[in-house]
Amino acid sequence: MEDKQKICDLLVPVLQETRNLKDLLTLDYDAEKEVVTATFLNGAEKHANVAMDSGTSMIRDIIAQIV
Repeated sequence: MEDKQKICDLLVPVLQETRNLKDLLTLDYDAEKEVVTATFLNGAEKHANVAMDSGTSMIRDIIAQIV
């Protein structure tokens, strides 16, 4: 089974190198709700529904839903 929080943790520094997400602070995976919460430096939060996703699908969904 994939460690989805680890995938989120590893994805953060990659996304921080982009123009659109340089202010991303954290990606937190809630396994019970199957939602990733993106927190930004200004305190704003965005949520990405990643229900039933594989690791690679989760990455695509996070990017699509928080940009």
